[in-house]
Amino acid sequence: MGRWTVAAAMVGIMAFPFMAFPFNVEGQWTRADEGWCDRSWGDGDRDRECFVLEAEFPPESSLGVDGGQNGGISVEGWERDVIAVRAKVWANASSPDRARALADDVRVRLVDGRLESHGPDTGRREHWGVSWEVMVPRSMSLDLETHNGGIDITAVNGDIRFEARNGGVDLRRVAGDVSGQTTNGGLHVELDGSRWSGEGLDVETRNGGVTLVIPESYSARLETGTVNGGIDIDFPITVQGRLGRRLSTTLGEGGPTVRAVTTNGGVEIRRGGRAIR
Repeated sequence: MGRWTVAAAMVGIMAFPFMAFPFNVEGQWTRADEGWCDRSWGDGDRDRECFVLEAEFPPESSLGVDGGQNGGISVEGWERDVIAVRAKVWANASSPDRARALADDVRVRLVDGRLESHGPDTGRREHWGVSWEVMVPRSMSLDLETHNGGIDITAVNGDIRFEARNGGVDLRRVAGDVSGQTTNGGLHVELDGSRWSGEGLDVETRNGGVTLVIPESYSARLETGTVNGGIDIDFPITVQGRLGRRLSTTLGEGGPTVRAVTTNGGVEIRRGGRAIR
């Protein structure tokens, strides 16, 4: 989530206008820079309406995010003790007026620690959705769900649960007790440090490839594999028995289990970065 500059936030440079506002309560959202909408995809001959809302909320011990029928989720940890949210609201319809009416009827809110959206009924070839960009304190527990959209999580250490039905999952520098799955989409996992911090990682996809990026001198119990696909490793490892479509091995001095598997797809394991001791 490079669009949110964590370093700038830490030194007090307000990257987005909403950061100057006091805490918002439910319903108090402000319009934001809509450059995010400029990167939106179209829908053939459909007209499109798109705008971005943002708000800040006091910290919670855990946060749920519901991507709804059409929307992705991106969450990144930072040093501020506040939850900062951007919601991209969009609608496609047969005319500009209809698209605008659909989008204007969408409501976003934080209720009982969960971000969610509600919107109008749609006709044939009409759609609306909300995608989320969220900055949270690093030690935050998460419960994320999407139907048609990907999930990205960066630099968060907590109890993390996720489920994506149609969308890829990207995990970078996460820690804690992390588990989840996607049905149709790839898994990309980038580890950091010298070993896993927390209970471990247990993630899987049914239809999609797995990419694991592991620093040099990393210590863990590594489990990965595929039913229909191959395994490609770009550094030497020690295994007992024959290397087939399942791999279970100890890296370095061992440690918590890092497990990432797929049913239909290949597995790629490669070095990346340095271990930080």
